[in-house]
Amino acid sequence: MAVTLITSFTSSSSCFHFRSFSSSPSLLSSCFVRFQLPPRLRKLAFAVTPLYCSSRAMAHTVAQATLGLTHPNSIDHPKISFAAKEIDVTEWKGDILAVGVTEKDMAKDVNSKFENPILKKLDAHLGGLLADVSSEEDFSGKPGQSTVLRLSGLGSKRVGLIGLGKSASSPSAFQSLGEAVAAAAKASQASSVAVVLASSESFSNESKLSSASAIASGTVLGLFEDSRYKSESKKPSLKSVDIIGFGTGPELEKKLKYAEDVSYGVIFGKELVNSPANVLTPAVLAEEASKLASMYSDVMTANILNEEQCKELKMGSYLAVAAASANPPFFIHLVYKPSSGPVKTKLALVGKGLTFDSGGYNIKTGPGCSIELMKFDMGGSAAVLGAAKAIGQIKPPGVEVHFIVAACENMISGTGMRPGDVITASNGKTIEVNNTDAEGRLTLADALVYACNQGVDKIVDLATLTGACVVALGTSMAGIYTPNDGLAKEVIAASERSGEKLWRMPMEESYWEMMKSGVADMVNTGGRAGGSITAALFLKQFVSDKVEWMHIDMAGPVWSEKKKAATGFGVATLVEWVQNNSSS
Repeated sequence: MAVTLITSFTSSSSCFHFRSFSSSPSLLSSCFVRFQLPPRLRKLAFAVTPLYCSSRAMAHTVAQATLGLTHPNSIDHPKISFAAKEIDVTEWKGDILAVGVTEKDMAKDVNSKFENPILKKLDAHLGGLLADVSSEEDFSGKPGQSTVLRLSGLGSKRVGLIGLGKSASSPSAFQSLGEAVAAAAKASQASSVAVVLASSESFSNESKLSSASAIASGTVLGLFEDSRYKSESKKPSLKSVDIIGFGTGPELEKKLKYAEDVSYGVIFGKELVNSPANVLTPAVLAEEASKLASMYSDVMTANILNEEQCKELKMGSYLAVAAASANPPFFIHLVYKPSSGPVKTKLALVGKGLTFDSGGYNIKTGPGCSIELMKFDMGGSAAVLGAAKAIGQIKPPGVEVHFIVAACENMISGTGMRPGDVITASNGKTIEVNNTDAEGRLTLADALVYACNQGVDKIVDLATLTGACVVALGTSMAGIYTPNDGLAKEVIAASERSGEKLWRMPMEESYWEMMKSGVADMVNTGGRAGGSITAALFLKQFVSDKVEWMHIDMAGPVWSEKKKAATGFGVATLVEWVQNNSSS
């Protein structure tokens, strides 16, 4: 919706300047109109101009429409057609035949010929060139190794060997295979690819389903490049992927479709995290959530609360964090309900939604503070909304899901939260703020209270919450914290199927002594020792005893320093968990 706003008035010319804007990242635009007001309206204009121009929301939208003049390019993600086939690999016709090989598959006899039946058959059609090249390039099937050859003698234009390591059994190994296939396709501008394993005889039917799904997911994600903020981009040409030797039938086709739906949810999450804070404000994040509800209106509804509505709900903890920013906060609540059938379980996914975190008055300074990367401090909300997109597409039966994000910025101004302030959360508990950079837990406090009030059975919250968790677990896995053993088993099982790494951390209740305040119910940080544990204990104060709850600290795996981009972490595990709680 475009809104017209008086932005300036010049008494000498009696002229107003109007600006029209839209908060949509794809529609960000502005234009100026200058016109002469008749004398009888000039007096009225002087009276109303300050009223409109002083509005916090109006200030936000003007800044949003102009800051940096940056508008993301509209990118259509290419859709890949996946098909499961059982054919002779030497008869397949297309651009690249990619063969996943283990180190054992690369064994050769005394005549330097492959012992593996599939490699032996392929090489027979290639006059032994495949064995020769693998020896010359020292290709041994180690993970990360790949070689693609353009050779005549087969229906395919190219043959690729992709290393799987000593063995291949985990979803992450097969997802890496799919990513390598996508990389090979991009390098040669291939439009059709086939994937086959040199050895798959020992796989069970369930293993074949999960492995084929992981290959499809890796291919979609490997093909994705976020070029929305680049002046030039190249469209990938890959259109079809045949997965050979994993079986056929409706069950496998359903699994491949599921992998696609989840992968596009992961991509949506990546795009949200990658978007800079001058484009992805709390208002835009709320708009993206509303778009999901519109896209899946048969099963999803949106309720976006503004600042005044949050005040009515007494969300003092959340609003204190938002108080310093010119960009107003928006509280996002999406609800998924299946279009038919009874609901047996109600779940809530709660994501930290700091679209930028300066640290507030405890500003992030010095080496390693990563203030330039604090656009990713809404990684938890990106995981939640990415999962919402996938779930809206998959439509699992028998489960109701609430997607909740308290979106805001943590900035610095005269209206901002100060160290030493005492704030009151929506459940009445008081918090002494001893560090304004421990702000995520303050927003999550009110979000968790709100989630419990929806009558849900289980809650999982995700947040880029503490550097302490990164120190403990590094950047490849997230820490999970829960007093509920059953919920821990559920989510860990979901992560094992998704290929994302989680590690359960202790909820050491004795550490709560570090969180005691002399003037309030608690402080918001207990210091460096056990920092991720005390953060989880803080969140626990805002969860009903009747609700099963887990906190996931994903500060480490939210971002890939190597790729300098978001990972989309959390989406796949959340979707798996919701699916497992459904009646499908």
